[in-house]
Amino acid sequence: MTLANVSLDDKYALERGRVFLTGVQALARLPMLQRDRDAAAGLNTAGFVSGYRGSPLGGLDRALVDAKRFLEPRHIRFVPGVNEDLAATSCWGTQQVNLFPEPRYDGVFAMWYGKGPGVDRCGDVFRHANYAGTAKHGGVLVVAGDDHAARSSAVAHQTEHIFSACGIPVLVPAGIQEYLDFGLHGWAMSRYAGVWVAMKLTSDTVESSAVVDIDPDRVQVRIPEQFELPPDGLHLRWPDPQPAQEFRIQEYKVYAALAYCRANRLNETVFDSAVYGRPARLGIIAGGKAYLDLRQALDDLGIDEALAGEIGLRIFKVGLVWPLEAECVRHFAEGLEEILVVEEKRQIIEYQLKEMLYNWREDVRPRVVG
Repeated sequence: MTLANVSLDDKYALERGRVFLTGVQALARLPMLQRDRDAAAGLNTAGFVSGYRGSPLGGLDRALVDAKRFLEPRHIRFVPGVNEDLAATSCWGTQQVNLFPEPRYDGVFAMWYGKGPGVDRCGDVFRHANYAGTAKHGGVLVVAGDDHAARSSAVAHQTEHIFSACGIPVLVPAGIQEYLDFGLHGWAMSRYAGVWVAMKLTSDTVESSAVVDIDPDRVQVRIPEQFELPPDGLHLRWPDPQPAQEFRIQEYKVYAALAYCRANRLNETVFDSAVYGRPARLGIIAGGKAYLDLRQALDDLGIDEALAGEIGLRIFKVGLVWPLEAECVRHFAEGLEEILVVEEKRQIIEYQLKEMLYNWREDVRPRVVG
């Protein structure tokens, strides 16, 4: 048996294969993957990362500094923020590069990071920048670290509601592999829909580690075919009156994000008793870390896919918690007597699910319990 030749630099140097990563190391590797994807597509892009340290993302700045010799050849620049607001404003500025004559790059993709209180204080920047939009070959990913138990914060916090108030779609990766997969989907969605896209992380996953697949081509982006974009597009432009910005986000951008979610199956049914020829009676829906908790609970109870099929159980995994895509959840709800929503702290999935099922069809009226 031949031992593999393994190096500590593999996490950043290896172009393809399996590597061992912590949560913050995955976030440091993520912009490298995006740059490699752009180069393969013939795009001359650059990357920009800025944010403010704080648990559970307190080690990300250190990881980015350690990865500097891998970031710089890919034209990715890390600039620590003096505060969260300045970091977010800097990311907003990267989307304006192509407004100027003879830009050096086709676009600049940006990543902001911060903990929950940092999301709170950046609401003004997030709203303005999201309404303004993103560049065609740019895009902004907003990485928020939630400290649910307030182990290192003055309050226990949850960020989805702040993002939804700003019109920013929220992805919830369930593990470190999805940090990479959803991160790439986040930039692709940001470019397609002209919105900033948030990715909510929790201390439980950020502070863990895993062996993951490193491959720039792992995520295959599908551009929605059924959604019609406006003739002038959804991207940042100047001049741009405020009513026009609001019209685009209310009438197009959120729905474009939903179309992207639907085309790329970011939400999916995991278990379904119908596969075994039995009608499903109970449905359980969860996303992110709550989905991992659900799967652990089912495992503790000895419920695998086969047993779920016997007892009439259907499991639905949500990748985009806001806005919730109606078509997939309505399909999930068909035939169910009851739906249990498992989520963290204040409901974000539950109230959207109830709204989508209310008065939809007379024959689909499951009880919804959160």
